[in-house]
Amino acid sequence: MDLSAINPALLLASLMVAATPILLAAIGELVTEKSGVLNLGVEGMMITGAICGFAATIETGSPAIGFVAAAVGGALLSLLFAFLTQFALANQVASGLALTLFGLGLSSLLGQDYVGLKPPSTPQLDIPILSDLPVLGQILFRHDMMVYFALALVAAVWAALKFTRVGLILRAVGESHDAAHALGYKVVRIRVLAIMFGGACAGLGGAYISLIRVPQWTEGMTAGAGWIALALVVFASWKPWRVLLGAYLFGGVTVLQLNLQAAGLAIPVEYLSMSPYLITILVLVIMSSDRSKAPASLGRIFHASQ
Repeated sequence: MDLSAINPALLLASLMVAATPILLAAIGELVTEKSGVLNLGVEGMMITGAICGFAATIETGSPAIGFVAAAVGGALLSLLFAFLTQFALANQVASGLALTLFGLGLSSLLGQDYVGLKPPSTPQLDIPILSDLPVLGQILFRHDMMVYFALALVAAVWAALKFTRVGLILRAVGESHDAAHALGYKVVRIRVLAIMFGGACAGLGGAYISLIRVPQWTEGMTAGAGWIALALVVFASWKPWRVLLGAYLFGGVTVLQLNLQAAGLAIPVEYLSMSPYLITILVLVIMSSDRSKAPASLGRIFHASQ
């Protein structure tokens, strides 16, 4: 095994790229769950966003339009979940699982004509002066716009939940939808908007995989990233900054195992490939003793007549 072949700066830069799709999906799911809705359809919305973004980019030649299309695709698919759970009052767990299966099938159908195609490259945002810094420039300041957008989104969600009236209302609905309804807040409307935000973020995460991380379309290419995003919300105890930490932890394990494979580590490839998911399970077990609780109304059905 030749560890000298592993470049630490490149490893850390790759970590940020690997973490971005999961970070986007997880922060969207955090907002959804803060409103009291448990959406297990993240994987389905991610893969739908992946094909919508890929197809739009191929047809228009613009990655920016592709990401917009991915957000719209994820949000539209989430509306199906919103209708089932907020209007038809269906079980949230069953509806989320159905959404994942539906998204996987829909993306497979839509992606038949795009297999083997390569999308236009997304330009890197080399920040003047900072990108020329030794080591730090390569690690932090030579990424595409979506890496920085994901970081800004985490900061924005944290600030909105902590300091704004919108965040206060969202948290109130998640903690007690009956009390929020009694105060005159439109619980269903708030939850539908939160679900759509989560769907848009998941769509962006999926498009990041198909346009930047692995610039091609392959059926099922999200490969469980949506489930990891769901787990990260629990790991983070529903706190945005801990979602960032968890995403970077998972991204680091993913990149490290790929580099160890390339360096010729004498461990079967299958064990290295499963290591990110084993680490995620281990972290969840450790964090299960955390005193922080989920929103009190999470997963509960709300009916205005109650």
